[in-house]
Amino acid sequence: MIKRYGFFGSMRLMISFIYTKIFYSNARLIRLPFDIRNKRFIKIGNNFTSGFGCRIEAFPDIENKQACILIGENVQINDYVHIGAVNSIIIGDNVLMASKIYITDHNHGSYTNLNSDHPMSIPIERKSTGYPVTIEDNVWLGESVCVLPGVTIGKGSIVGALSVVSKSIPPFSIAVGNPAKIVKKFNFENSKWEKI
Repeated sequence: MIKRYGFFGSMRLMISFIYTKIFYSNARLIRLPFDIRNKRFIKIGNNFTSGFGCRIEAFPDIENKQACILIGENVQINDYVHIGAVNSIIIGDNVLMASKIYITDHNHGSYTNLNSDHPMSIPIERKSTGYPVTIEDNVWLGESVCVLPGVTIGKGSIVGALSVVSKSIPPFSIAVGNPAKIVKKFNFENSKWEKI
C-alpha cells in the first residue's frame, strides 16, 4: 500500500477505512472528507465505495418520508460527486461514476407555465420542485456528467464526459453532449455497439 499511495496517502486511507467500518459497516471504503446530510433519508447498499470530497444530501419535501436517496449494491463514485434530493434519486446496482458528477432531482422554484416563480423573487426563498431521478443497474457515468430532474438512465447505458442529461436515456445506449444525445445502441444479436 505504501508503494502505491506513499506514507501519508496510506495513513489517510487507513483513517478512511476505520471511519467506514465504524459508521458505514456495509460499505467497502468511504474516503474522507465525506459529507452526508440527513443520513436518515439516505440508504446506501453493500460494498459502496466513494472518492474524496463527495457530498450526498437529502432534504425531503414530504414530512415523514422514509428515504430520498437509495443507492444500490456495488456502487462506486469517485472524487467530488454531489448528489442532492428533495424527492427521489434511485441509483441501481453496479453503477460506476467518474469524478465531479452532479445529480439532482430538484430546482429552487418552478419555471413552467403554471405557477412560475418571478425572476425578481429571492431564489433561496422559492419552493423546491422535485422530479424523480433513476439510474438503473450497470450504468457508467463519465467525468463531470450532470444529471437533471425527471431523468431515467436505462440499464447498461454509458454517458460520456461533460454531458448534461436533461432527458431520459433508454437502456443499453451511449449518450454524449449538452444536451446528451444517443449516439450508439447495443445490438444483442451481433454483440456490438452500433451508431444511431
